Amino acid sequence: APREDGEAPRAPFRRAGGDFTPRPAREESPRNFEPREERKFTPRDDDRGNSSKFSKRDTFKPRNRHDQAPAFTPAYKLDRYKETAPAKIQKKIAQIERRGDDVRLNRFIANAGICSRRDADKLIEAGEIKVNNKVVTEMGYQVGPTDVVKYGNRRLNREKPAYVLLNKPKDFLTTTEDPQDRKTVMELVKNAGESRIYPVGRLDRNTTGLILLTNDGELADKLTHPSNEIEKIYQAELDKPLTDEDFEKIVAGLKLEDGEIKVDDLAKVTPDGYVIGVKIHSGKNRIVRRIFEHLGYEVTKLDRTTFAGLTKKDLPRGSWRYLTERELVKLKYLL
Repeated sequence: APREDGEAPRAPFRRAGGDFTPRPAREESPRNFEPREERKFTPRDDDRGNSSKFSKRDTFKPRNRHDQAPAFTPAYKLDRYKETAPAKIQKKIAQIERRGDDVRLNRFIANAGICSRRDADKLIEAGEIKVNNKVVTEMGYQVGPTDVVKYGNRRLNREKPAYVLLNKPKDFLTTTEDPQDRKTVMELVKNAGESRIYPVGRLDRNTTGLILLTNDGELADKLTHPSNEIEKIYQAELDKPLTDEDFEKIVAGLKLEDGEIKVDDLAKVTPDGYVIGVKIHSGKNRIVRRIFEHLGYEVTKLDRTTFAGLTKKDLPRGSWRYLTERELVKLKYLL
């Protein structure tokens, strides 16, 4: 049955556990309230698994570009997890953090909100940037966590990391700016805070669904590098039913112009074969559309429903939310 928000049903890669019966409302007995400053409060996890010491629950609710910006962006505190993680995970965390301590100078300048990375290269080349009171003109220079970077007399600070998950609608480009002045996803997340975030990977202009935006270059590289084989699930609507013969061809693997491609899983979302679910880890350009075009089908609608384990649950089209602490731990240390 069609959903109220107009989206097609999701691909059935997982079976539902059964019918859901809402719990009856719990009656609360009268109680005496004490002044807030005198009450002793023990933090507990909310329904997304975030301690109240971390952020307020409504920090993670979906928002759209017209909503008022939150009072503050999350300050991700992962030390508690690092201390209690298994020894094997702690070793992996230490390796990741050693790699992630240094950052390229042009990215540091861009993340500090001065300009784009391209313009930062011009400032470096012109000798406008000092690191530890020495002029640096080397393009690939790496800035360490204790280095002091200055532009003129202004000291630049590392920007607080931000992680924003967006359910992209049609007709928006996944770029930070467009020379032709077309709409970009940056318009949709303009009230997500002052951090200079950018899209991780790309979705075609006419493709909808999940995209992550962040200023964490280490995580962005991890999620886009082919060797990490990050899983993605798409839902494709075709101009004609997919035949059983072509279904089997896709499952077996196809040879496209840039090499062989094989999906991780394939499913018919609707019995008539018009809507197909595709699980794939390849990040090749327009790969899902090209798979079907190779067999003579046109993809009339394409939606990314899952990216690196993140889903669109409770995130309407055109809305965004911050990643939760648990989601961030999984992306950074467990994938």
